Amino acid sequence: MSSIFLSRLADQMLFFLVPLVVFATTHEATWSGIAFFVEALPRFLAFPLCGVLCDRMSPVRLLRISQASRAITCLVGLAGYLVWGGFPWLVGLSAVCGALTSQGFVAREVLLPRVFAGQSFEKVLSYTQLADQLGMVLGPLAATALMGWRNWEWAVGGAGLLFMASDGLVEVWQRTTSARIRPPAHTTGPLYAPLCTAIAQVLTLPGLVRLVLLAAAENLVIGTALATSAAMVTGTFGQTSEFYAALQVAGAIATVLILLLVAHVKISRVRLGTVAFIAIAAGGLAMGMSTSIATYTIAFLVVIGFDKMFNVYIRSSRQAIIPPQDYGKTTGVIVLLNNATQPLAGLLVGLAAGKSSISLVVTLTAAGMITLGGFVTVISVARARLHASRCY
Repeated sequence: MSSIFLSRLADQMLFFLVPLVVFATTHEATWSGIAFFVEALPRFLAFPLCGVLCDRMSPVRLLRISQASRAITCLVGLAGYLVWGGFPWLVGLSAVCGALTSQGFVAREVLLPRVFAGQSFEKVLSYTQLADQLGMVLGPLAATALMGWRNWEWAVGGAGLLFMASDGLVEVWQRTTSARIRPPAHTTGPLYAPLCTAIAQVLTLPGLVRLVLLAAAENLVIGTALATSAAMVTGTFGQTSEFYAALQVAGAIATVLILLLVAHVKISRVRLGTVAFIAIAAGGLAMGMSTSIATYTIAFLVVIGFDKMFNVYIRSSRQAIIPPQDYGKTTGVIVLLNNATQPLAGLLVGLAAGKSSISLVVTLTAAGMITLGGFVTVISVARARLHASRCY
């Protein structure tokens, strides 16, 4: 868990730095947005290939390669900037680290069920999500502190050291653990063949399409909520930027508390997902229909807080469905599909900015999530009854 925390802390430092440094250098919001897109796109596109690699190589080895390579990338990018100058070095190193982060994520997804085979996977995911969340909260704070003390180059160097420390902790774990991880089966052939297998798994394995649709709908609401929160808080409700920052911190605290609850309270997987889905959808509706900052704040905390609970449900459910030998490749494709709606959320908000109220977009996406959830539930119940009648 310490390795996960340090790795996420370093990753979020870099993710936070890029748009900030680019804007400070160019004084152009356009360049800042382009830089954000360039650093984020590789994270998004790398998942299917990362999944294929995890079914062909040891996940521990891939995890260590991911962390060591990110440390080296930070040092190389920093050296390039010091010699030649220019912010593209920062954008480039962050883009490479983003793709390597995706590799580390999928490797960890494949590794966790094998290491903690005898424990509740929901509980294991809650603790890993907690480590992730703490890193996401503290990463921007650490980067800001280093920039205030020196400059952004020191923050990049600090991120590189954290990646090295994270890899060191994995090595210590390897030397001390009693877990025996079976190596993946030897496979050959072109890389596109496993991708075809993964797509077939998504379409044919019972329950996977439902999970993908629910996660995509939830990510659309989350993406819309995050994309509009600054405008809603500072624009619609006229609050200060300090209030907005405090709201983000409160959202992180709410997430941590809910994850601790999931880790310590025994609750069925279905109930876990149902509670989280209803809470997020209802919170999204309340956000869009809020007429006061108090109502908006409560709704925002509900949406952000229950997001990780729903994530635990999705990840534990797909782990129970996907065969172990196909887990990496299929998870890579599913993560890509799950997150495809987040860029759509940004596009919807951008289109609505000049033509409609952004609160209406939040309301409509939440209503869409509720509609899709109801549709999927009805289909699932109908299929279950049909299967029961056939068995009878």
